[in-house]
Amino acid sequence: MTARTPLVLVPGLLCDGALFAPQVAALADVADITVADVAQDDTLAGMADRLLAAAPETFALAGLSMGGYVVQEVMRRAPHRVSRIALIDTNARADREEQITARREQMALAAQGRLAEVAEMLLPFLIHPARLADAAFTAPIREMMLRVGAEAFIRQQTAIMGRPDGREDLRAITVPALCLVGQDDAITPPKVHQEMVDRLAAGELVVIEGSGHLPTLEQPQAVSACLRSWLQR
Repeated sequence: MTARTPLVLVPGLLCDGALFAPQVAALADVADITVADVAQDDTLAGMADRLLAAAPETFALAGLSMGGYVVQEVMRRAPHRVSRIALIDTNARADREEQITARREQMALAAQGRLAEVAEMLLPFLIHPARLADAAFTAPIREMMLRVGAEAFIRQQTAIMGRPDGREDLRAITVPALCLVGQDDAITPPKVHQEMVDRLAAGELVVIEGSGHLPTLEQPQAVSACLRSWLQR
């Protein structure tokens, strides 16, 4: 029997392990999976250090959105510990001024106890428009966002706003690198994933049809198949 690959999954903003529940189930035969805790720190450095302290000596690493920023920070700090990376619906650029302004407005609402309003504002950007009216699909996503909570949301947004432009740092990454993105991602579209692939020594672009920013939940079987093939590359 082949040994399972240690795999650390890193959730995005206002997400927890539920973001990857389909993959944890589907890949259990090939991967020994843990989900990183990204709710405690207000810097990417803090998130990366917490992940590294809890992780095995060497491991595969995949992150979605903010989780992808954490993956890049880990690769700046301890590339020798990571056997391969997957950057899912993320990018390597720093925030633009208008993005920082929007984040600060959302943080202010969350601090006023209005996180549910923030979740409603964000949802149309997170999932494919065709899924917005599907209450059975959206309800668990709303629940996940509220479960993470306002305090963690404010810490996470602080970390995201402080991230560097990491595009040139990607050139130092030599391990197999999957860049996976929902075709209709309104936040980090396929073109920013192509930008990352162009700088990665062993980069591969996969575009998932019928998905927005959360393909792990929107098209779970397609994402699990991609991750399986990436783990076996």
